[in-house]
Amino acid sequence: MIRVMIIEDDPMVLEINSKFLRKVEGFSLAKAATNLQDAKDFILKNKVDLILLDVYLPKENGMDFLKWLRQEDVLIDVILITADKTVDRVQEAFRFGAIDYLIKPFTFTRFKEALNLFKDRYANFKSQETIDQSQLDRMILNSTFTTEDKTDIPEKGFNKYTYKKIWNFIEKEHDDYFTAEDLSETLGVARVTIRKYLEYMEKEKKLEKLIEYGKIGRPQHKYRVNQNI
Repeated sequence: MIRVMIIEDDPMVLEINSKFLRKVEGFSLAKAATNLQDAKDFILKNKVDLILLDVYLPKENGMDFLKWLRQEDVLIDVILITADKTVDRVQEAFRFGAIDYLIKPFTFTRFKEALNLFKDRYANFKSQETIDQSQLDRMILNSTFTTEDKTDIPEKGFNKYTYKKIWNFIEKEHDDYFTAEDLSETLGVARVTIRKYLEYMEKEKKLEKLIEYGKIGRPQHKYRVNQNI
């Protein structure tokens, strides 16, 4: 479970962000802080993986907190959530290591995408000691995916981000047949989840499916990009 701290002084916004967080699988609220000192005190004694940080707090500035994290070499990722939409502020946030920037008011969809992108990167980094260029490129390219993407996932239980991640990898890496197991191992996504999306892509005519029957065990389902698209 990824432990999250929310730093926000507005009780209503804090409640909304906390409610959003509870709706995203794999995350838990470790601390809701309304001022920077409380946040620092908690961080120095407790494990936190991600901070959702407001910029404007009473007599305080969230950017000062972000700079403090970097100066003290505190290894926690930060997503800024603020009404400040000035270019200078956005640039400053990224220069000091923010991984995303959400401008109030934002939708739950955009919030969820930001957290899922973090979760994917977090899982990839924890699962291996080294990373090759193609894996790193996929992580960087995925980080540019936003709600402007027009991929339509009408079926209940499907996530647009997960769909895009799987399809981008298939297009880039696979010219021949592959299995759900192949993708699961590389992408770090559960095999049963991968298979669900592959079946959906076959319905869309994006993939062709080949069923191989062995002498024992279940038949193996293999997929490849539809050669007619």
